[in-house]
Amino acid sequence: MNFGHWMALESAMQGDQPRRSISRATLKRIIAFARPHRRGLAWFLLLSVIGAVLTVVTPLLAGRVVDEITSGGGGAGVVVGLAVAIAVVAVAEAGFGLLERWQSAKIGEGLILDLRRAVFAHVQRMPVAFFMRTRTGALVSRLNNDVIGAQRAFTWTLSGVVSNVIALVLTLAVMLRLSWSITLLALVLLPLFVVPARRMGSRLAQLERESANHDAAMTTQMTERFSAPGATLVKLFGRPAREEEEFGRRAERVAVIGVRAAMGNYVFMTALALVSALALALVYGLGGYLAVRESLDPGTVVTLALLLGQLYAPLTALASARVDAMTALVSFERVFEVLDLEPLIAEAPTARTVPEGPIAVELDHVRFAYPSADKVSLASLEEVAVLDTRGGEEVLHDISLRVEPGQMVALVGTSGSGKSTIASLIPRLYDVDHGTVKVGGIDVRELSFESLRGAVGVVTQDGHLFHDTVRENLRFAKSEAADDELWDALRRARLEPLVRSLPSGLDTVVGERGYRFSGGERQRMTIARLLLAHPRIVILDEATSALDSTSEADVQAALTTALEGRTALVIAHRLSTIVAADQILVLENGRIVERGTHRELLAAGGRYAELYRTQFSDGGVTDGPRASNACDALDSRSCDDRLVASAAD
Repeated sequence: MNFGHWMALESAMQGDQPRRSISRATLKRIIAFARPHRRGLAWFLLLSVIGAVLTVVTPLLAGRVVDEITSGGGGAGVVVGLAVAIAVVAVAEAGFGLLERWQSAKIGEGLILDLRRAVFAHVQRMPVAFFMRTRTGALVSRLNNDVIGAQRAFTWTLSGVVSNVIALVLTLAVMLRLSWSITLLALVLLPLFVVPARRMGSRLAQLERESANHDAAMTTQMTERFSAPGATLVKLFGRPAREEEEFGRRAERVAVIGVRAAMGNYVFMTALALVSALALALVYGLGGYLAVRESLDPGTVVTLALLLGQLYAPLTALASARVDAMTALVSFERVFEVLDLEPLIAEAPTARTVPEGPIAVELDHVRFAYPSADKVSLASLEEVAVLDTRGGEEVLHDISLRVEPGQMVALVGTSGSGKSTIASLIPRLYDVDHGTVKVGGIDVRELSFESLRGAVGVVTQDGHLFHDTVRENLRFAKSEAADDELWDALRRARLEPLVRSLPSGLDTVVGERGYRFSGGERQRMTIARLLLAHPRIVILDEATSALDSTSEADVQAALTTALEGRTALVIAHRLSTIVAADQILVLENGRIVERGTHRELLAAGGRYAELYRTQFSDGGVTDGPRASNACDALDSRSCDDRLVASAAD
């Protein structure tokens, strides 16, 4: 059985898929993607045509050999010449086949490259809200499975249709010319194979989909359970046995499906071979009978027999050609679905740069609501039937604040009051609905992304690191940084001794999300990365709230260096870390309810004083009493000095 027979099997296995139509707009976009490869496609189609022609030439030459042998008129020289011609055709067919495969691979990989670049670049421009809703596995599948499915439209499907049509037309034309009666009788047997094959293909397709679903579930389970947090959760709740049982059940089902699919494939190939053999017997029987009666040349019988072997696979494949094409083109639709999702955050055509020198941050009457799912996501990427239409409820109400150059302003309040939302508006992770956010006196919507990212540095609570070396994690902030700069940033982040003690130093891999480091060490790594970027505005989003007292002291010492001379907006859960702020803003339900210094707010006896008393009362955080005793009798700058000295100790 040749490759065409396997392609016929795959075509049959698609037979139960629903009929779909592809819009003209989609076809135009596909043509646009294919346009850069048009020259390669032309060569590919030409090679396919030549290959199809050569497959018909060999049986004709073989028939001539038989005729020369049986007639005895041409002599040995003619027979040898024909044999040499057959050999030359075989070599040529193999050579053109290699060229066709090379051209096919070149076009396919080039198309995959173009699509992956386009999708990856587009996804990079999507807002943070998109990634908060989208399942990572579904998004990765678009970059892998669907892109490869789209590529298939230009290689297997296109080449299969072209070569099969040419081979079928040439084969039928030659066979009908040689003996129309034998050809028609041979074709009568085709339904005996195609109809059962398509029914069996439906069953095989169902099994394949079930297997794919189980494989996806196992992949999800492995991805989640093999991560450090997932593995820890499984161990803490004592579920290893149950996890093994669930995984084993799915794996066992996949194994059973594998056996059934293997048998189905074998039955298909056996049926194809059987029908081909029956048709071959018909050709030899009827053709031989006619040859004996001298109504047909012996060579013609051999030619018909050889051509018959090249007839059934193309017929079977073309019977499902439309389904094959639709299946491949649907992958294009799924890729275009992602590309058509417009990013909510776009750079202005005439974007400006942040002014030089110290810069201020200002929010002027800002109102904001998080976008609903239908504006930032796709149902297929969230793996739901219908997107959640909820959202659009305002979470920030008429927020106005200003952080002067070199000042530190702190945001405090209960969880959900809007602190982190404000912080996300300054680097333009989201755009405001009303009002303006200004950096250096310019609306952030008028600034270029590169300029804004270079001016604003953020340290978040989780201290995220990539599964890469210490060097590359630091260079994420400054790709051209030399090792001396890296060591200087680590020194200022109080992390140099630790990194120098590691076996590979800067080349040490930090592990997934940096789990080979402690929480405090990860946080200081992010501070070192920020110091390397040298931003003029620093945003600290509860950078120490998840740390113990010792780690917090180390991180606070590093933050003191990071904030020096910079405009700073600090979101704090532990009030001991922000008593020295130039101004403290208290948020509740998306509104600023109090403003002032630490001492002013304590004296006012309002919400801040309530939070302070709650946090530093008996049973509060361990460093609360120390901070309270150290600061109650001091002005803010003296308190800041005391806290920095305490952290350094």
